Amino acid sequence: MRTLFLRVGRASSSALAIAGHLQGHPALRAVLYPGLASHPGYQIAARQMRGGFGGMLSIRLVGGAEQAMAVPRAVRVFKRATSLGGVESLIEHRRSQEGPSSPVPDDLLRLSIGIEAPEDLLADLEAALDATQPRTPAAAPQPQAPQALD
Repeated sequence: MRTLFLRVGRASSSALAIAGHLQGHPALRAVLYPGLASHPGYQIAARQMRGGFGGMLSIRLVGGAEQAMAVPRAVRVFKRATSLGGVESLIEHRRSQEGPSSPVPDDLLRLSIGIEAPEDLLADLEAALDATQPRTPAAAPQPQAPQALD
């Protein structure tokens, strides 16, 4: 309890840095974090949340449910768990925890940011997003027309 203030401050600043970096990432449909000016609740959050916007953010993946299930298996720094406010960063596919009747989109991942270096967390997420990115099949090589001999 004595370190809570330090942990919350660290988690909030790291979450803001991570959300800002991920915004516009080609593998993501959306980054949901109240500290981003693009968030629909930003103005209210800015008035009410003193000292940071918290350590919780969500991301929605372009690759849909399949990619959202794969990313947590691909991370190495984040731990797969349902919790928040700890020293370690956590990732979860919320929809699979709540079941098919959940209103949570199936392409959404919830991240609870801990006290690790934000650079390490970003590198872990970037690697997992890249490894799980849906690939379009490469086009088959086109046969070359025979060349006329002179």
